[in-house]
Amino acid sequence: MFLSPLHTAKQPWLSAFSNLRQRFPLTEDFAVIFERDPAASHWLEVLCCYPGFHAIAIHRLAHGLHCRGVKLLPRLISHLGRFFTGIEIHPGAQLGKGVFIDHGMGVVIGETAIVGDYTLIYQGVTLGGTGKETGKRHPTVGKRVVIGTGAKILGNIYIGDQARIGAGSVVLRDVPANCTAVGVPNRNVCKCNTTAAPLEHGQLPDAEAATLRRLVDRIEVLEAQLQKLTYVSCSPLESQSHE
Repeated sequence: MFLSPLHTAKQPWLSAFSNLRQRFPLTEDFAVIFERDPAASHWLEVLCCYPGFHAIAIHRLAHGLHCRGVKLLPRLISHLGRFFTGIEIHPGAQLGKGVFIDHGMGVVIGETAIVGDYTLIYQGVTLGGTGKETGKRHPTVGKRVVIGTGAKILGNIYIGDQARIGAGSVVLRDVPANCTAVGVPNRNVCKCNTTAAPLEHGQLPDAEAATLRRLVDRIEVLEAQLQKLTYVSCSPLESQSHE
């Protein structure tokens, strides 16, 4: 992912460490905020006032220690990160580069979760287990996925690249790439040739409403057919009564 000309013009200092973005995930985490959040106007504001960035920075430290086999200290670091940011990320979780946690309060990411590059996570999201599994028990999220506010993705399932998870959804089964998952439990609505545009919560497909509309349409058709049959069956009787 590269900075747009608009962001480079507004923040000329960003182009100065473009090479660092390719080498260090944390610099990419920092720079991608200016692409994803129109409210981000100054580097010092992002550095001081974005708990999602703080949580990811703390996690990368804890995860590095965790991968080196250090005991206890990674959990203590992640616990402090939770206290200061309201975001809980287990040191064992694997986050790709350019992951952006927007607002972030209440986000929980479990030990064996994997989050792909440039995924956008809103507040209240849970990447958790079902409580019945051991080993790999948390979701694997592909690249450039958008996970809406309050969504719960549970179990060892896979979310495909550029998928979208609607706000408040409970996802218990795989979501193919380029699909939108909505509802409790999730229903997948797939469209071809889609890209990971911002998630528009007001325009998400409503699977339940669509099903109800189809049922109502079917009932109306059946009622019309029934009325027609009733009229045809009554017509001979009426003619006989007149005779």
